[in-house]
Formats: sequence, structure tokens, C-alpha cells
Amino acid sequence: MAQWTANDVPSQAGRLAVVTGTGGIGYETALVLAQHGAEVILAGRNERKGREAIHKLLALAPGARVRFELLDLADLSSVDAFSKQLLAQDRPVDLLVNNAGVMTPPSRRTTVDGFELQFGTNYLGHFALTARLLPLLQRGDAPRVVEVSSGAHRLGGAIHFDDLQWARRYKPWAAYAQSKLSMLMFALELQRRSDVAGWGLMSNAAHPGYARTELIANGPGANGLMWKINSALVRPFFSHSAADGALPVLFAATSPDANNGGYYGPAGRFELIGAN
Repeated sequence: MAQWTANDVPSQAGRLAVVTGTGGIGYETALVLAQHGAEVILAGRNERKGREAIHKLLALAPGARVRFELLDLADLSSVDAFSKQLLAQDRPVDLLVNNAGVMTPPSRRTTVDGFELQFGTNYLGHFALTARLLPLLQRGDAPRVVEVSSGAHRLGGAIHFDDLQWARRYKPWAAYAQSKLSMLMFALELQRRSDVAGWGLMSNAAHPGYARTELIANGPGANGLMWKINSALVRPFFSHSAADGALPVLFAATSPDANNGGYYGPAGRFELIGAN
């Protein structure tokens, strides 16, 4: 397809969007949606970072209708509380962008509910959130759900049913790949079920390529070997900004040319950078 930019996002006036993750791709996605008229709920687990993100958004988009809500995807009680709040408001949700995530912590960690952290946060938390908000999405105007996956799902990605929670032998990259493959499969299955049940949803997926976000610093850490290799050899040549990384997500979320069950990402080198 021809190069697609944030300027191609159609008007989002009157639409309510929920975007998970207050930094990186989530922030850039929320910014563009707000700039094009959407009311945006930016949801994340860190209230300080969330408030800072809203402050930055309003500085760039004065008068935008954006607000932060607390949501910890690694705690299903938090998902429940967030969902109950929206359900009580009884307002249709037009767009849900399941973006927040954690990447490759060096040692195995678990969610509040005992799931391996990446599988529990990246996939299970979003699965529960989508299920809880489904009644509001079904009432939305041309509603869409976007699952943010990763090209990493191709790097040995598989669903390890024999050790789904990586309790026997934890492998950071394989666990991350599994969580992102799960997100992609979820997008396809949600679309299938919507078609069968007549929910009227568009469910699709996107990946940002190698976007310069805080995922590595917040996962394996900025002092680890992976970060040093990336900083010296990969990042200068095969990465792009978080704003560019958000473009496939925005395409999936807003473009008239996006398809049910579609999967979008950069078309440049190794699908790491470049236009959609």
C-alpha cells in the first residue's frame, strides 16, 4: 500500500477510545486519536506516568478530551475494577487498543494471580479486558479492537501447552514470543466469533516493528547485554521512532482500508522500520 501517515487518520469525532499503556506506542496512538477528535481513555498501571502522559498530550493537543485511568493488566482484580467503572458509565466504546506489555524480564516473574508475567500481562490481561468490555463494544459505532502483537512472534514463537506458564524452564524470548503470538491468534479468533455471533466488531492486529520505546529498558534492563548489543549494532540502523511505530496500530484502528482479521506492520527492512 502507499505510505500512510498520521495525516491520513479520518476524523474520530464522537468516538470513545480506550488505549492501554501510557508510554511509547500507547502514548503516540492516544495522541493522534485525540488530535483527530476522539475522546481517549489512556489506561496504565503507574498513576504518576499516566498523569505526566496526559499533561504532555494536552500540551500538544490543547482542548483534547483525554483522561488517565488506573489499570494493571497483571492484576485481574484491577482489570475487573476498571471494567466495572466503564460499564457503570454505560457508554459505548468504539475502539479498544490492547497495547500495554512487558518484554523479556531476565528472570521468571508472575502476575498477582500467579501467571507468568509476560503471558499474564500481554495476553491474559487484555483477553479479560476485552471480554469485560464486549457489551460496550457491541454498542459502539463501527467498533474495532486492535491487538498489538510483535514481529517477535516469528522468532521461535509457539504456544507451549506443556509448560504454558514457563514454570519448568523459563526462556525470556520464547515466553515473550508466545505472548505476542497469543495476541495475534486472539485477534483472529475474536473476528471469527464476531462474524458468527453478529457482534459487528472489526478485530485486527498490528506490530510496531523496532520502535524506540522503553520496553527493553523496562524488561531486560538498560545495563544488560541485549541492550548494549541493540544500542551499538541494531538500534542505529534498524529502529524508528515510537511515533512511526504507532502508525500500523493507527492504520488498524482507523483506516477505511483496514480489513477484518488484518495484520499490519512496517514494510521496510525485516519489517522493523518503514511505512505500513
